[in-house]
Amino acid sequence: MSNPQQLRYSKEHEWLSAAEDGVATVGITEHAANALGDVVFVELPQVGATVTAGETCGELESTKSVSDLYSPVTGEVTEVNEDVVADPSLVNSAPFEGGWLFKVRVAEEPADLLSADEYTEFSAG
Repeated sequence: MSNPQQLRYSKEHEWLSAAEDGVATVGITEHAANALGDVVFVELPQVGATVTAGETCGELESTKSVSDLYSPVTGEVTEVNEDVVADPSLVNSAPFEGGWLFKVRVAEEPADLLSADEYTEFSAG
């Protein structure tokens, strides 16, 4: 399992892209997608909603369980991935590409996000 080096990761197994023009992309990691099993339903925050770092902002339902989705940053949701809502299996098949979940306008990246190497070590333990 390879975690892209350019992303930052939360201990709740979400990833965050670098903010372009203040907007970052959020998804769940391959580790989380594999642990969930086949994702069959995704509930995402509404565009315009404010999400708070470390707090729930949606839900992922798989054939195994229902899991909360946590935001790795605080900010305003600017876009949700309607493709994932229509086809939740994208979370499993392409967690770092087509399976992204939402975009958020962030003021600043939290200091407690992990690098790819730190996340790999964290998720292995």
